[in-house]
Amino acid sequence: MQTRNWIGLASAVGAAAIAGGAYWRYRHDMGDRAKSLEAKSKIAQTAKGMIEYAREGSGPMALVIHGAGGGYDQGLYLAHEMLGSDYDVIAPSRFGYLRTPLPPDASHADQADAHAALLDTLHVEDAIVMGVSAGAPSAIEFAVRHPERTRALILVVPRAFDPANEVGVEQTPQNKAVIKLFENSADFSYWAATKVGRKQLVRFFGVDPQIEANAEPDERAKITGLIADMLPLSARMPGIMADTSSALERPDLERIVAPTLVISAEDDLYHTLVGARFTAEHIPNAELKVFKTGGHLLIGHAEDTRSAIAAFLARHADMKRRPPDGHAVEAPLAMPH
Repeated sequence: MQTRNWIGLASAVGAAAIAGGAYWRYRHDMGDRAKSLEAKSKIAQTAKGMIEYAREGSGPMALVIHGAGGGYDQGLYLAHEMLGSDYDVIAPSRFGYLRTPLPPDASHADQADAHAALLDTLHVEDAIVMGVSAGAPSAIEFAVRHPERTRALILVVPRAFDPANEVGVEQTPQNKAVIKLFENSADFSYWAATKVGRKQLVRFFGVDPQIEANAEPDERAKITGLIADMLPLSARMPGIMADTSSALERPDLERIVAPTLVISAEDDLYHTLVGARFTAEHIPNAELKVFKTGGHLLIGHAEDTRSAIAAFLARHADMKRRPPDGHAVEAPLAMPH
């Protein structure tokens, strides 16, 4: 479908919805959604400013950093999907997402320091740090800048530096149309697009639509939820624009001493594999897990991902601190395929 036809169809659906009263139901639903989002999170006044977060579960501490279009709600979802229920999860909303304001300095390093400030406020000494997609840059910087607080580093389909700078959304006409909706903070238009443009939105999320179409029903339901959960778009827009405009500079990967696991997929339409490989090659003793298929959402590999992360963390459960010379206490074992 041509982009102009898709946009026109979304507009037509929007017009029909207004005429049929669905627009007002949409407004009511968005109001309920906003109230629910606010009710399920807290605000921390930290040394780095106001930070929204949610915390749930018990067990080892895990700081879970969401990707583009997310917020604390996406962080909780990712923790549940990839870590399971046996962790004490802290899920912040990054700069510009939901109720966390976008400061003048929104660098990845400053975001990492904001993560540390949140842990300070919550009296948390150290944590497993997991950064997913656009949450990876600040997770990496956290491990660089706060090594004594990073028990392990997990990077999933990471937006990570590579010399060719290949990571990012494909600049197809369809994807540009979706980006335009984001730039306009068009909540209702995006809502309409979810009704008529699923294939285009799935591709925008970095997945081949054919893979998504052949996925199990429960996986497709999760994707539907992820697409819908970007609403209200307007409350996430400052963060999305900050993510898309921020440059990726080479971090001091060689300084990372935490046990590190990097996960990506060969067919990720965001092209994260190149950066994932570069990152794993330059972090001492890092492990790399690559799926052949699944796209940016790792479709079909939910259980494989959980198992890989669980095995990795089990091997390093006793590695609470790094010795003064910065070398790992023990060499990690090879990841199972």
